[in-house]
Amino acid sequence: MIRVQQEAFDPGAELSRLKQGSTSIGGTVMFLGTVRDLSDGTDVRAMTLEHYPGMTEKALAEIEAEAQRRWPLDATLIIHRYGRLEPGEDIVLVIAASAHREAAFEACHFLIDWLKTKAPFWKLEENGEGAAWVAAKDSDDDAARRWTK
Repeated sequence: MIRVQQEAFDPGAELSRLKQGSTSIGGTVMFLGTVRDLSDGTDVRAMTLEHYPGMTEKALAEIEAEAQRRWPLDATLIIHRYGRLEPGEDIVLVIAASAHREAAFEACHFLIDWLKTKAPFWKLEENGEGAAWVAAKDSDDDAARRWTK
């Protein structure tokens, strides 16, 4: 399941909904990404996330489908927010659930690594001196490359 939304979400409630009624899930791994108040040594007052509606959901669906091809997953969830967010607010939730923990761990790690590099989101960070677009990081590309076959 994929959702791209402005509204805040409750990670605990999302996890409960995902697992509700399933007795085959033995391992669930969750990643929660949150806006920090510091980025590359600069204070962050807010971050505005922009996306390309339609294109973003399609990219996330492709990433999710790839994870489901690679691992025996019982359920997945990707929620990504957009709009203006302040430090402490949650940006992204990724959950992978499987009969076994190893598949859940690997799939969750894969999902967030690929999401960081392949999903069309753009980040504008505000600080006391203005705002600047966040450039892609080599470390994110390196993390995503480890999953290429």
